[in-house]
Amino acid sequence: MSVEAKQQKQVIIDEIKGKLENAQSAVVIDYMGITVAEADAMRKKLREANVDYTVYKNTLIKRAIEGTDYAPLAEVLDGPSAVAISSEDATAPARTLNEIIKDYKKMEFKAGVVEGTYYDKAGIEQIAEIPSRDVLIAKFLGSIQSPVSKFVRTLAAIADDQQDGGEAPAEA
Repeated sequence: MSVEAKQQKQVIIDEIKGKLENAQSAVVIDYMGITVAEADAMRKKLREANVDYTVYKNTLIKRAIEGTDYAPLAEVLDGPSAVAISSEDATAPARTLNEIIKDYKKMEFKAGVVEGTYYDKAGIEQIAEIPSRDVLIAKFLGSIQSPVSKFVRTLAAIADDQQDGGEAPAEA
């Protein structure tokens, strides 16, 4: 192999390392069977979710992940593989790819690393079902808001009742 070819490969390895350096998660999928139009639509959805999606040679990914939290992914890097990486939302790659897989029914998860923990295919499929952080916050706020608003309405009704004739007993 020429020196120039080695340098080109090293540039790609460094690119992969750079993307993984600040990543919260990386998910590997088998992307075979989708059309060019489907691939373009998939890339658009992933970009909208701030997920970096790239197809690299497995050998270059393996070199880039050696000695990192992502090293266990090497065992699934056989055949066609693509990597989806997110630095902002740990579940975004799995969740977004899961929606796409359901639409196209052609691709499948291989494995992933989320916040430093390795998950096999089944584990990533479970993570893919977790709602986004924003949805979870909205659900939480809704659940605590409901009892508080009921309490406020009850207090308001008591105050209205006392003003309308249900006067409080006079002090002696």
